[in-house]
Amino acid sequence: MLQVIGDPIFHSKSPIIQTTMLNHLGLDIPYTPHWVKKGELAGYFAFAQANGVTGFNATMPHKEDLVPMMDELGEEAIRYGAVNTVCLREGRRIGHNTDGDGCLSSLVRAGMWPARQVVLLGAGGAARAVALRLAEAGAERIWVCNRTLSKAGQLCRLEPDVLSPAGFDRDTLTRLCAQSQLVINCTNLGMDDCPHQFEDFSFLDALPQGAGVMDLIYYPAQTQLLQQAQQRGLKACNGLPMLVYQAIFSLEYFLDRPLPREELAQVVFQVLEA
Repeated sequence: MLQVIGDPIFHSKSPIIQTTMLNHLGLDIPYTPHWVKKGELAGYFAFAQANGVTGFNATMPHKEDLVPMMDELGEEAIRYGAVNTVCLREGRRIGHNTDGDGCLSSLVRAGMWPARQVVLLGAGGAARAVALRLAEAGAERIWVCNRTLSKAGQLCRLEPDVLSPAGFDRDTLTRLCAQSQLVINCTNLGMDDCPHQFEDFSFLDALPQGAGVMDLIYYPAQTQLLQQAQQRGLKACNGLPMLVYQAIFSLEYFLDRPLPREELAQVVFQVLEA
């Protein structure tokens, strides 16, 4: 049995994504959501062992808490400081992180990569994975824009030759967008239940023709940021493709073998868009 854990969890699209892929591969492996509150991971591992769970995905608030609980960590999990995929094999816990690869694959699919200069909004866990993966993939400059500049600085020290901290004010965003080909929102601004929203979208006017705007949010499917980008004729992509590719890379770890990624992605998109 495979699972996804988090708090909250029952809104997650991971079960339908993974079940669609498992069915397409002809595998009779159940994939279910399991509600686990912060601080209850030890209890969950006992449950997993008793109930034949062979692997699970993790979302908020567990990604960072899982790191010290692993017997082995993949390179990405070490670099990003977070785990979103755990394989349970012969009593060992092996942690991986597919966030960065998922983001990069979704950008390629949307025609937004490669990009030399990138404006990254936010400096949290998601921003860390995205920033470091895009730096590895060849970005020349990534500006990490955050209201708390010191937090952006902490992230940028991990890859100082590529990452630079910057503010979140309109003038700064406008100046940096004029030099960039891609904007990625890694904050919760734009989510329906977020108490704060973008106050101004005029910085998008500075982006050159053909630039892209990605929002890691996928609910709602079209945030105001993406609406504003499309009105300006910019490429726009929400976070659903990233979620799908994250799941594909996770399933490769669960099954311990390579999979036909684009074939699986197409099958999943057909189900999600039906």
